[in-house]
This record gives sequence, C-alpha cells and structure tokens, in this order.
Amino acid sequence: MEALLYEKLGKSLVQCRICHHFCRIKPGEKGICNVRENQDGKLVSLVFDHVIATSVDPIEKKPIFHFKPGSTSYSIATVGCNFKCQFCQNSDIAQMPADKKGMIQGQKIRPQTIVDQALSAGCQSISYTYTEPSVFFELAYETARLAKAKNLANIFVTNGYMSADLVRLVAPFLDAANVDLKAFDDTFYQTYCKARLEPVKNTLRLMKKVGIFVEVTTLLIPGLNDDPNELTSLARFIANDLGCETPWHISRFHPGYKMTNIGVTPTSSLEGAYELGKKAGLHHVYTGNVPGLPSENTHCPGCGALVVKRHGYTIENYLKEKGTCPKCDASLFGIY
Repeated sequence: MEALLYEKLGKSLVQCRICHHFCRIKPGEKGICNVRENQDGKLVSLVFDHVIATSVDPIEKKPIFHFKPGSTSYSIATVGCNFKCQFCQNSDIAQMPADKKGMIQGQKIRPQTIVDQALSAGCQSISYTYTEPSVFFELAYETARLAKAKNLANIFVTNGYMSADLVRLVAPFLDAANVDLKAFDDTFYQTYCKARLEPVKNTLRLMKKVGIFVEVTTLLIPGLNDDPNELTSLARFIANDLGCETPWHISRFHPGYKMTNIGVTPTSSLEGAYELGKKAGLHHVYTGNVPGLPSENTHCPGCGALVVKRHGYTIENYLKEKGTCPKCDASLFGIY
C-alpha cells in the first residue's frame, strides 16, 4: 500500500514524513524502520496488512490507568520500529526486519476485521502497541477511523517520535496515548535509541494541545537514566509542560536484547523515583513491573483517599460513577 505522509523529491527520491527521522530514501531502499520502502519513486508500507500480534489486554497493561480503568483493549502490532533501543522489551517483533535481513512476518488482517474482532471480544478500545504504531500508521489510521465510527476508543503506545503532521492527522481519531519518555538526556537517546530527546518532548506538548489524553512511562535502567537530578527534571517537565495531573509510570527494567549486562531495577530505585515525582508536584505517580507496591494505587490528590486499588492488572475501583472521590467528592483526572 502507498504510504501516507511523504514527499517526492525528484529523481525518484522520496522523504518520509511519518517520524522525526524524516528519512530520505532512494529507490529500492528502506527507511530506518525497515518497513517503508521506496518502490520506483513511490513510498510503500510493507506491513499494512501483516499483523504480527493480536491480544485482548487489560488497559492497565499499556499502561493506562486513568482512561476507562478495568476495561479491556484489543491490542495489535506489526513488525518494525524507528528506534534501535538496546534494551528493547519486544525485540522479536520490533527489531525483526532490522535483525533478520528485512524479514516481515504477520497474518493478513484488514482494518474492518480488527474492529469486528475488538467488538466481538467486548473491548472498549483498540491499542496500537508492542512496537511503534507510527511505522504501521496506514493500518492504524484506517483502523482507528473505522473504530471511532463504532464507538471504540483508540490508543497509541508510542515512543513519541512521530511527526507533527502525523499527530494532527490522527488527532480526531486518537483518544489516548501512553508515551515513553525514555530519559531526560539527549545523549542517552542518541547512544541507546539512535534518536533524539527534543522531538519526543514536542510530541507530548502537541498531543496535550490537540486534546489527546496522555500518560507517560519511563523504564528505569540502573546506572543509565536513574540519576535523581535527571529524574527530577523529567518529572518537572511533565508537571510544567503537560500538567500536574498527567500520570507518570516508572517501570522496572529487566535485562534483555542487547543489554543483558545490567540487572533488574532495585525496588528502592523505583520508590525513590516515585518520591521525586511527587515532590515535583505530580498528582499521579506509579511504579510498574513490581506488583504489590502501594505506589501502583491511585489516591485522591485532594483528600488522599484510596480510590483505585491495584495488584498487577487486577483493580478495585472505589470511584463514584462519574469518576469522583467517594470521600470528598472531588473529580479525579481521567475518563471513567
């Protein structure tokens, strides 16, 4: 399928405008994501109908805590990614074309079938996840438009490197996003992800501006992005640029892919980052990948009452019907 958002530059050269790499691609070559190819001067998506994964997931798995908590989300992905994270948690999917000489696997599933399957499973949303949704944007965009017509919400789980053109195009159909803010240091992004920090910050700002519901996740890697000063700056960015109500998820790292020499994140580091987030003024800070910690629960920012209790993906929701605190009746940030 011909790709969306690209320019023809002459002499069969094209420039992809899906993400901030803005790849200039010669005939017969592919972009950084390895799934968008210049075929005789036309940019083509190689994964439009090649779905590698489908699953019915708790929405908390995304993680999304303040958008339809307790519901299920029909999750889909193709192969490919525009980042080269050495710590990739889904490398078998995301890095397949890069690591296996352009290999693209997946089942041919059309957008309408995805929507039908989501409805049949009783899901309230479709999540474009497991890898970067912008690299399979043509599939995500068409599916999202059909889903919206059936009152299904659409969610991107993304690295945030998408172009402003993409954000504005998808905004009428995209209800929510969880954006990875992998660090607050440009050198980290360049070294470990082959990307840059500033475009991610700009995407977050733009998503908030156009009305997309945003939550933020940081995978805390020991010794690489867990400096207290850096985490304080990251938390302050969320509070000041996105709003104190914006949820921040701090997840435990597990060694894998090309980063097996670093151990799992200590619980004490997660708890320390949680405290830094609260001191920066964030109302909702959560620790992830360590079920049972009190910091995975939601409390009312006004009176401190427990309003959503979690253990892993199991929740007990004490909020009133319209998302208000059962103790002080204050409205909680979110869509319930």
